[in-house]
Amino acid sequence: MNQNSSASAAKEANNCLSDKIILITGAGSGIGRCAAVTYASLGAQTVLLSKSTKKLESLSDEIEASGHALPALVPMDFASAKPDDYLALAEQLENTFGRLDGLLHNASILGDLSPIEHYDPALWRRVMAVNLDAPFALTQVCLPLLNNSQSSSVIFTSSGVGRKGRAHWGAYAVSKFGIEGLAQVLADELEGTAVRVNTINPGATATAMRRAAYPAEDASSLPSPQDIMPLYIHLMSQDSATTHGESLNARDWIGHGKLTH
Repeated sequence: MNQNSSASAAKEANNCLSDKIILITGAGSGIGRCAAVTYASLGAQTVLLSKSTKKLESLSDEIEASGHALPALVPMDFASAKPDDYLALAEQLENTFGRLDGLLHNASILGDLSPIEHYDPALWRRVMAVNLDAPFALTQVCLPLLNNSQSSSVIFTSSGVGRKGRAHWGAYAVSKFGIEGLAQVLADELEGTAVRVNTINPGATATAMRRAAYPAEDASSLPSPQDIMPLYIHLMSQDSATTHGESLNARDWIGHGKLTH
């Protein structure tokens, strides 16, 4: 490959999400924030959802200061969101963009690490509302928008404890088992359409949630959110046009397909 073709390939790679409209939940911090910045840097028009308006505004400033498209901001708390809130969001997206090319379900809460016997029922319901009910409700209202795209991607965030149960992980683990099931059902229903559906297990990553679960752990030994972005990029780009119904591990992709941006 000559120098000109190499430069052309690099430019194309660095704009692999150009003109894509991508909604990211849990965008205020951690993996969601990193995905928002990464997708914007690769040319996407991002729609950022978080319960924290302050975090959204800070993230918007960061993206704009980097010279990327100004994101649309959606303050919403999944723990208290009602059906009309989701319908209003879908209507707003329809009126503003007319379609969605990507939906990253990243928002989650940990809940308590305690035995099922002692798990607080109110907290159990809150974890399910945020981690499972919200992805269902948001996907449902966004499906017409995703179908308006020539090729769209839905990514559900899973977990290792959502694929093999582990003591004391309670509602969090069960909610992630539910996410795996939701993704499988949806993938089967959407087979042969323009919408592809996959799950990502981020693995142990240096985030606030990880610190809450393992306070004594040395976070410097863990991959950062940026380290695990290759799979998140791949599943949103056209490189994954034939990847559908898969449960993937972000750690398997560390060091692969990294883009310079």
